[in-house]
Amino acid sequence: MNRPAPLATIRPHSRLWPVMAAFLFLLQLVWPSRAWVVLLIILGGSWLFSYLWARSLAHGLSLEREMRYGWAQVGDRLEQRFTVTNKNWAPGLWLEVDDRSNLPGYLSSRVTAIDGKDTTQWMIAGTCSRRGLYTIGPTSLRSGDPLGLFTVETRMSGSTVLLVLPPVLPLPSIEVAAGGRAGESRRARRSALETTVSVDTVREYIPGDPLRSIHWPTSARRGSLYVRQFEHTPSSDWWIFLDLDKRVQTGEGSDSTVEHGVILAASLADKGLRQGHAVGLVVCGKDLAWIPPQYNSGQLMDILRSLALVTTGESSLADLLTRSNRFLQRGVSLILITPNVTAEWLAPLLRLADNQIASTVFLLDPRSFGGSGSPDQADRLLNNYGIAHTVIQRELLNRPEARPGTQGQWEWRIVGPGKAVPMRQPKDTTWKQLG
Repeated sequence: MNRPAPLATIRPHSRLWPVMAAFLFLLQLVWPSRAWVVLLIILGGSWLFSYLWARSLAHGLSLEREMRYGWAQVGDRLEQRFTVTNKNWAPGLWLEVDDRSNLPGYLSSRVTAIDGKDTTQWMIAGTCSRRGLYTIGPTSLRSGDPLGLFTVETRMSGSTVLLVLPPVLPLPSIEVAAGGRAGESRRARRSALETTVSVDTVREYIPGDPLRSIHWPTSARRGSLYVRQFEHTPSSDWWIFLDLDKRVQTGEGSDSTVEHGVILAASLADKGLRQGHAVGLVVCGKDLAWIPPQYNSGQLMDILRSLALVTTGESSLADLLTRSNRFLQRGVSLILITPNVTAEWLAPLLRLADNQIASTVFLLDPRSFGGSGSPDQADRLLNNYGIAHTVIQRELLNRPEARPGTQGQWEWRIVGPGKAVPMRQPKDTTWKQLG
């Protein structure tokens, strides 16, 4: 984060006083009178006094903003500490701290006062409530002189970007259809880290593919980048497809099919990685997110970062499945999350099944989110074609566990005669300066 020097400005509220002083001076020259002199001294002296007061505040006020814990996931806690110092003689009879952070539900603006050559300090705490990319700061201080002739503003333009990740919930017993031909899912599975050295096929390069997988002879022959598709153990790879077509979404805020779809995708990714699968993510929203399946310590974090930023768009799930046909390797498991109960995506899904790609569909029931449309027809069609599926109600993911963040949270237990013992405490309680 860049921390430029604070910029202090002094702005007059009105130019009436200096204009009146100039008018009285002209009157004194044209029509000398002791009354004009007295008024001129009062007006000029007041204006000069107020300016010197404002100048003292402009050079003396400073703000230090510190944060600890930081928000990493929905439910995590943030604490900030503000310290205002006045190094000069003039007190700030009123002092307004204006915070331009865009964190939802987070208010740290404040009105206070400070004496000359003094320091005041306060703390603000909050809990993250929504995924996304936000900023803390910039911040400005405003004060003024007692007569209200000048306003002093000190701008602290430094800011910090915070990425809030979606929650990951422990899911109930939800089964995902194993990829591969019939019976292959019962074979003993090797470690998902173990990839065979033989190449099954090649496909066009997609942003996010590792550069080491590029097949240069094919790329040179065809004039564009192609990557190698290595053989994996059948049913070891999960592809999670999240439908964010805005035309089929319903609900608002955290009680929407969008947010519940994001939570379900994040939780399924965590579940798959814990079970030893290589997990990938495809999101059709405003922008296409494509993360190829991998099994490593950073894959879940990559998926959560992508899910934290996704928004709805106009790409349909049916079109995405059609375009994905040539990129998906046979033998993988395809997981579909959608609130689209018209099942217009069923035809391309069946074409994928011809390539030994097993599908599991999670239908978000629009009725439970206050929308219209019944999943009954899609449920019957999926049953007829033998496609594993589950209808997800709003209540399944709308639980207290949907705010699982623990960063910055304390947990106490009362023992003995009213003695409180910390059972869990934050790991990092150091303050970090923001600007």
